[in-house]
Amino acid sequence: MSTTKTLSLWVAYGTNGVVGSIRHDDGGYTVVMAGADAATGTYPNLESAKGALHSHMLPGSGWPMFREH
Repeated sequence: MSTTKTLSLWVAYGTNGVVGSIRHDDGGYTVVMAGADAATGTYPNLESAKGALHSHMLPGSGWPMFREH
């Protein structure tokens, strides 16, 4: 059995509330959209994860506000 320790967590807020999150652990930066059953993907750095999260929002959505928790 293995465990993964989350090093950091960012929550992304759009105009209508939470749109997703980014979890940083030993494997990279994992994007999960709000209400999704599975991760969208894992990325090598925070900036690429933020871009990926934004690209999965509705077309025309503004850049979300990211808050570290």
